[in-house]
Amino acid sequence: MDLRSAEVGKEYIIRAIETDDEELNAFLFSLGCYSGEPITVVARRKRNCTVSIKDGRYNIDDQLAEAIRI
Repeated sequence: MDLRSAEVGKEYIIRAIETDDEELNAFLFSLGCYSGEPITVVARRKRNCTVSIKDGRYNIDDQLAEAIRI
């Protein structure tokens, strides 16, 4: 299941980051988004969702959300 299917307000553990794009992988890692890290979807809008990772909140689009497996 990817992050696009996650329920708002529920905490999940990131199982994997599935992407062939090294730049995207490095960007997600810089946000603290890697395997074993908890992540929570705070809000969902049309093509974006706001997530809480560690002590930060980030607005990510569907492409990034699709790469995050929970």
